[in-house]
Amino acid sequence: MTIAPTLQKYLAAENIQYEVIPHELSMTSTRTAEACHISGDRLAKGIVLRRDDGYMLAILPASHHLRPSELRTILGDNVHMASETEIGELFRDCAHGAVPVVGKCYGLDTIVDDSIEAQPDVYMEAGDHATLLHMGRTQFARLTAHALHGRFSAHD
Repeated sequence: MTIAPTLQKYLAAENIQYEVIPHELSMTSTRTAEACHISGDRLAKGIVLRRDDGYMLAILPASHHLRPSELRTILGDNVHMASETEIGELFRDCAHGAVPVVGKCYGLDTIVDDSIEAQPDVYMEAGDHATLLHMGRTQFARLTAHALHGRFSAHD
């Protein structure tokens, strides 16, 4: 059970209250939701995007898939998925594929899908494949207060 050091320091500095939830090793957000017996609607996943000359993080529920056309309507045409190599460079203290959804602590602008903000509480990867963080809607809203918001995903 490990929280990525960058994430842990940021949450402490921002005085964000959360609960740590260990779970069996899982490599996908859908499997993680199943292993933890939580709705995929409440598990936030992050998708790293390449935009213009930089990167940003899109946050959406694990039970949803990204709708690129809607995302491009909000952000412009020059938006693409980042490569695994690029993601690894940005999230050096995280396990491969375990991207925390707190972009600010990694220097990334963020866009949040409206559907995740409608949840009463939110779960997120802590930077490995065996630990989730759980927090209430108010704490999550504080983490994403300066993010862009919109609808760019659809339920699977």
